[in-house]
Amino acid sequence: MRVPPSPRDGLSRRSLFRLGAAGAGATILGAGGSGPALAQGRNRPVLTHGIQLGDPRTDGAVVWTRADRASRMIVEVSDRPDFRDSRTVRGPQLTPNNDGTGRVRVTGLDPGQEVHLRVHAERGKHTSEVLEGGFRTAGGPDDDTIRFVFSGDVAGQGWGINPEIGGMPVFNAMADREPDFFVHSGDVCYSDVPLEENVTLPDGRVWKNVLTDEKAAVAQTLGEFRGQFAYNLLDDALRGFAARVPQIVQWDDHEVVNNWYPGQVLDDDRYTETDIDVLAKRAHRAFHEWTPIVPAEAVDGRIYRKLSYGPDLDIFVIDMRPYRDPNSPGDAPFERVLGETQARWLVNQVSASSATWKVIASDMPLGLVVSDADDNIEAVANGEPGEPLSREAEIDGVLHDLHRRGARDVVWVTADVHYTAAHRYSPERASSREFTPFWEFVSGPLHAGAFGPNELDPTFGPEVVFENSPPEANTSPLDGFQHFGEVEIDRRSKELTVHLRDANGDSLWSRTLTPEGRE
Repeated sequence: MRVPPSPRDGLSRRSLFRLGAAGAGATILGAGGSGPALAQGRNRPVLTHGIQLGDPRTDGAVVWTRADRASRMIVEVSDRPDFRDSRTVRGPQLTPNNDGTGRVRVTGLDPGQEVHLRVHAERGKHTSEVLEGGFRTAGGPDDDTIRFVFSGDVAGQGWGINPEIGGMPVFNAMADREPDFFVHSGDVCYSDVPLEENVTLPDGRVWKNVLTDEKAAVAQTLGEFRGQFAYNLLDDALRGFAARVPQIVQWDDHEVVNNWYPGQVLDDDRYTETDIDVLAKRAHRAFHEWTPIVPAEAVDGRIYRKLSYGPDLDIFVIDMRPYRDPNSPGDAPFERVLGETQARWLVNQVSASSATWKVIASDMPLGLVVSDADDNIEAVANGEPGEPLSREAEIDGVLHDLHRRGARDVVWVTADVHYTAAHRYSPERASSREFTPFWEFVSGPLHAGAFGPNELDPTFGPEVVFENSPPEANTSPLDGFQHFGEVEIDRRSKELTVHLRDANGDSLWSRTLTPEGRE
């Protein structure tokens, strides 16, 4: 199926939410801008992929959209659903140079405010139809709970948007939890895994994918990378979610190619461009065009950054891709996965945080062994007991310095390995230097092949407290084992509760943590 079904008139309020308020009668264009234009006058711009919200703060959030032609992005902001007394924020010009995408940070809002948004594009006297969305700012005096969800891995291993199951229905399940925001832990798209229209499962069932030209081959050009990100926004459930839930987005490897590292030369017959640095530069540009992130707000202009969500929560988004040393057997005395500057930033920022809880959003787990096709170490853990080596040595330094500087109540959340688990790390079981015990919560995939479980490395003393993984590798979403995590912080008791949920939103496991080590 090359073109997804169009939204229709007469939608219910809940259906409009799930469509991202794309507008009754709107036709969504194909990835990367291909597809039919609306018959509304050739000069009228069309917002092709809904709106997205991102990087929330107590005073606002980033608003993103895309137009099919050069035009000006306009955002109306109000605390009333009827938009009386609204204010208008003029956004950037949406031009072909940025693939028609643009974003603007809306500021000046009150903590705990219900925010209603209307977005359109202007081209001279012509205006697009209006898309609606909204969110709630953090930190209001009546807010009892902070709730966010986290996961990663979208449209991977050949499992794309399947209209027969409602596209990517896990986004409806996450929306039903009414989270304040979503931490997207990476593998936002799969630029290296082409889709086929039909996939026959071992039991004879047939999986059907919505297809675009860009998803029929691996991405190499800038346009092809753009098409990878655009593809996911063809899904009704994702567009509805993105219009109502701000995302905190990071990347991992599949936004470029599986297990990549700087300086790599690909040995893959599918690629005519084999210089990974060239591919990564193009993917990096497409990532920032197609996600609701402001590059200038990242420390390095790329990914890693801190977001404060009131006095009880700081989020630290890290990036384990562009600063890593090449994948290796994992037996060197010291190797980088964060890079010196980012590692120092992380220690300094977490140690200085006065928030009750410090959540580190990592694109890869710390203690699970993840190898590449050459049996080199792809993540952190090298699978061997004893003193920390290679990338473990860098993480050992981070954990030890956080302990030395008194950082407490630090929780790590991640995805990557395509199953869900809860790990408790303790120095009593570790062979590394002293560190403060902490939890790592793993949850995924959102909509991809399910795998696992992975071997757990003993270096940092982890214990598997819970895990849920499929019986076979690359289990399709039809058979479950799609997951997301949910974190709730009670602003009165300061307790943090984690739920690891399945694709229906049902809790598989939960645990409540008390701050300052009182468990």
